[in-house]
Amino acid sequence: MNTADNPAKKPITIKFQRAALFGYVGLLILIPLWMYFVPPLNGNASLVSIFVPIIPLLLPLRGIIQDNTYTYAWANFIVMLYFIHGLTMLWAAPNELIWVLLELIFASSMFIGCTYYARHRGQEQGLKIRKLKEELAEEKAANEHGK
Repeated sequence: MNTADNPAKKPITIKFQRAALFGYVGLLILIPLWMYFVPPLNGNASLVSIFVPIIPLLLPLRGIIQDNTYTYAWANFIVMLYFIHGLTMLWAAPNELIWVLLELIFASSMFIGCTYYARHRGQEQGLKIRKLKEELAEEKAANEHGK
């Protein structure tokens, strides 16, 4: 059912959505596994230490399931936490290289996928962020008519 508000997705849009979902689901699976199988040096791996790192990933879950374009756009802020964590662990824990590389691959896939999915899907739906220049011009015109 295609309406004016929800036009059909182009193939490139679908590819970016799949990349975003690949990264998202990959991080959802990887992070708890990593926290479980590679316990901290003191050996105290609790349920909290396993599941707290995935809480930020659960925030956009509803919007991703509902295919909300805005959710894909702001999910990039969340994925940056995992990207920064991966880069930090790359330097701090070279013995966990496979886990770090997987995290960086999934975070990069999600970031690129979310960015371009939101862009292409937003264009398909006619969504756009107004440019400051346009807003200032309209404000100036409104002020001139008000005088």
